[in-house]
Amino acid sequence: MPKPKGSKSSKVPAAAPQPPPLIPSWPAFKPPLPVVNLTLNPHPSTPKVVLVPSFFPRSLCRDYVSFLKTLPLQTTPGRPKRGEAVRVNDRFQVDSPDFAVRLWEETGLKEALLDGGDAQGRWGGELVGLSPNIRVYRYSKGQYFDCHYDDSNNLTLPLDPPAAVRTTWTLLLYLTSGTEGCVGGETVFYPRDRKSMREEIAVPLETGMLLLHKHGDDCLLHEGREVTAGEKWVLRTDLCIKR
Repeated sequence: MPKPKGSKSSKVPAAAPQPPPLIPSWPAFKPPLPVVNLTLNPHPSTPKVVLVPSFFPRSLCRDYVSFLKTLPLQTTPGRPKRGEAVRVNDRFQVDSPDFAVRLWEETGLKEALLDGGDAQGRWGGELVGLSPNIRVYRYSKGQYFDCHYDDSNNLTLPLDPPAAVRTTWTLLLYLTSGTEGCVGGETVFYPRDRKSMREEIAVPLETGMLLLHKHGDDCLLHEGREVTAGEKWVLRTDLCIKR
């Protein structure tokens, strides 16, 4: 029996295939890195925060900010999901294994984190690389990230052979600071799991500096303070240890 004219098919049309996510053509590291001997500076108030100054020179930070401005950043919603902290910023997120490898192997970072002392004890296990989950954050005037904790995640790094890993430390690379006109935006840690000005550990922005901090069960409560002028640009990934 032929289908009557005007009747609608019961079949649901197949969804159009989604284009693969945009993987940026990350700028080259010019000048070649590192430009100084990278030093790990544990914060004097807590061993759960480590600073690495001059990871990127200022010229490379400027190049990266110019490039990141071309990416399709999205503004986070003003109302977070249940249990999530209020975060008001513009962000871009992508899985970029090649860039994670470049950051790990072509910057001096691998040697700096593995050389000297008890590396496995500090980082929580055998450190094998960086998460390919690359995040770009831009905080403009009035934007901030309220108090929160960073979770640890299990994933598989596309190495040869693939490696089952767990993230243990957050890595933040500051691309701007007061030198570029950014006011505010400090990362502030609270060692007793409560927001207290008397106990706060505030880390000011420094262009080109890495801030590493423990996450997962050992994560300190922390926030990104409101930016009151200029723009705060940050690249984020995570340290990965073997599971």
